[in-house]
Amino acid sequence: MLADLVRLARPQHWIKNAFVLLPVPFALAAVAAGAGFQRIPFLWGLAGFCLLNSAVYTLNDWRDAAADRLHPTKRLRPMAAGRVPPAVAGLQAGVLAAAGFFLCWAAHKPPTVAVAVAYVVINLAYSLGAKHIVLLDVFLLSSGFVIRVLLGCALVSAAPSPWLLLCTATVALFLGFTKRRADLTEELDVDHRPSLRGYNQAFLDQAVSICAGVAILAYALYCIESHVLQPGREMVSVPFVAYGILNYLRMVHVEGVGASPVAVAYRSWPMQLCALGWLAAVVWSLVRW
Repeated sequence: MLADLVRLARPQHWIKNAFVLLPVPFALAAVAAGAGFQRIPFLWGLAGFCLLNSAVYTLNDWRDAAADRLHPTKRLRPMAAGRVPPAVAGLQAGVLAAAGFFLCWAAHKPPTVAVAVAYVVINLAYSLGAKHIVLLDVFLLSSGFVIRVLLGCALVSAAPSPWLLLCTATVALFLGFTKRRADLTEELDVDHRPSLRGYNQAFLDQAVSICAGVAILAYALYCIESHVLQPGREMVSVPFVAYGILNYLRMVHVEGVGASPVAVAYRSWPMQLCALGWLAAVVWSLVRW
């Protein structure tokens, strides 16, 4: 059961918290914001948020066990397969949530706790029925990535840039709509996900394209208006963002991915190289060499 409890917590999904790290290089490059960066409190806050992620995943699987049994792959999850009793799953969710909130509080960055509470409340609303409402389901899923950026800004004492938030939001919507598109192409039963009744492939293709274009433009504007990037180097990281988004869009249409962005992050070496290239470009655009 211990192995199943770990699977229930989905630690592999903590990779999504890379969005928490997005503001860090820009904040460290700004003298005022960099002065507020402390490694230990940052790690406390990040670890606490990871535990809150796992608490939410545990709660979702507990709530969705019956519906997951109708899914070709989710039926193998510990709760759906009946390998973890509901009482044990509820206890795990409570313990993880308590530990997560404690670590966020221990970071001694007041906005961190507020951001963590907002994350849990939004996911509770999603789990308790909002996920069945067309569009709202994708918007609530996407808000989790924006919250991660806000958490990163809180932990480094930096004000979030509107362009960075817009870019994050549209990338998150892009991923959310590609996930719904994958649900449709896999002919997922609407009894498992009732909101699919309100989508079709033509709409989702348009929504995905719109979000992809806005995300690239928003990131470019973020770089142009940034005060911490070195003159003449503001745009060096933009091609990596454009490649990452367009290559993911290509894989959605050509290779049929999209159901699990986490799986793409772990298995696609071109996307991994793109992420490393983006990080190197950002560092070079920030440092005076």
